[in-house]
Amino acid sequence: MGTHQLGTMYRSPLIVIFTTVFIDLIGFGIVIPVLPFYAEGTVFNATPRMVGLLFASYSVMQLIFSPVLGRLSDKYGRRPVLLLSIIGTGIGFLVLGFAKTLFMLFLGRILDGITGGNISTAQAYIADITTEENRAKGMGLIGAAFGLGFILGPAIGGILSQWGIHVPFFFAAALCFANAVLLYFRLPETVTADHPTKSLAGARSFRNVLNSLKQPRLALVLIIYFLFIVAFSIMTTAFSLFTMFRFGYNAQHTGYLFAYVGLIAVIIQGGLIGRLVKRFGELPLVIFGALCFAISLFAVPFVGPAAGGLAALLVGGGVFSMGNSLATPALTSLASKSVGRAELGIVLGVTQSVASLARAVGPFLTAVLINSSIAHTGADGISHYMSDHSLFVTFWTAAAIMFVAFFMAFYYGGRATDAHR
Repeated sequence: MGTHQLGTMYRSPLIVIFTTVFIDLIGFGIVIPVLPFYAEGTVFNATPRMVGLLFASYSVMQLIFSPVLGRLSDKYGRRPVLLLSIIGTGIGFLVLGFAKTLFMLFLGRILDGITGGNISTAQAYIADITTEENRAKGMGLIGAAFGLGFILGPAIGGILSQWGIHVPFFFAAALCFANAVLLYFRLPETVTADHPTKSLAGARSFRNVLNSLKQPRLALVLIIYFLFIVAFSIMTTAFSLFTMFRFGYNAQHTGYLFAYVGLIAVIIQGGLIGRLVKRFGELPLVIFGALCFAISLFAVPFVGPAAGGLAALLVGGGVFSMGNSLATPALTSLASKSVGRAELGIVLGVTQSVASLARAVGPFLTAVLINSSIAHTGADGISHYMSDHSLFVTFWTAAAIMFVAFFMAFYYGGRATDAHR
C-alpha cells in the first residue's frame, strides 16, 4: 500500500488522536492558572506547599502509570485504553469541580494523573498507522496538540473563572466526554489479532521496561529526551519571574509570550517537522535543536529593556521554542525506531514516564537555584544584583544541561555510524 493511500485511509484516525491529546492539554492548561486560586480559597484554605503537592501528585501519577497504560494498550488494544483514559480524566475534572474538601482535590488530581498518561498510547497508535518515513511527522501532531493546548488552555481557564472558579473544571470535563463519544465512533483499533504485541503482551512487566532501558541506543535517546524536557521545564518555570523582574510584565503579558512560543511549536511540529526529517533525518534535527536551545538559554538573561528590549526577548523565545520543537518529536521517533513493533507501546510509555519525571525535576531544580541565590540577599532588602544573579544561574544551568544533550547527541551519531560500518 502506498504512502498516499495510507495517509488517506488513516487521516480521520489521526484527527481523532490529535483531538484526544489536544483536549488533554487544554485541560492541563486550564488547571495551571485556576487551581492555585481554587485551592487557596475559603473552602479549602490550602497552603502554597499543598498547592505544590497538588501539581506534583499529577506528575507522579503520570510517571507511574504511563508505562502501565502503554502495556495495557499492547495487550487489550489502543482504542479501549484511550477511551477509558479520557473518561477517567473527565471524571477527575468533575471531582475537582464538585470538591468540598482538600482530599477531594487530591483525589481529582490523582485520578487525572493516572488516566492522563494516555499520550504514550496515542504515540503507539500513530506508530501503528505510519511508516518509518512518516513517523516523525505523525509524532509532530502530538507536539502541535501540546502547543495549541498551552496557548488556549490558560486563556480559557481565566475567561471561564469569571463565572465561578469551579466552572473551568466542568468545561474541561464536558470536553473530555465529548471527545470520548468522538473516539468511540470514529477510532478503529490497530492492535488486531496478528499484531506483534499480541504474542508478547502477556509476558510484559516492569522488568521488561528495565530491560528495554539496557539497550544502549534506546537508553541514550531517553537520556537526551529527559535533558531536553528538564531544560524546557526550567525555562517555563523561571521565564515568568524573569519577565516580571527584568521587564515589569504581569501575568497577561507573559501569557502572550507563552502563546507566541506555543504558536512556533505548532507551526514546526504540526507542519514542518515531516519535511525536515525527510530532508535531514532525525539526528541532525536533535543536534541542531539542542544547540539552538542551549545558546538561547545562555543569551536570554542578558536581555532587558535597554538591552534589546521586547524584540530581543521575542528572538530568544523563538529560538528556544524552535530548538525544542525540532528535537523532541525527532527524539520520540528515534525511540520508536530503536525497537520492534511489538515493543512500541511499552517503550513509548517509558518515554512518557521519562517526560513526566523531567517535568517534576525541572521546576524543583528551578526553585532550588532561585531560592539558594535569593537566600544570600542582604537584610537591607537590596536584592537587585542577587536577583539578577539568580536568573543568570537558573538559565545558565538549563543551558549547561542542553550543552550536555548536544554532546550526547553527537556521541549517539558516532555510535550509529560505527554500528553501520
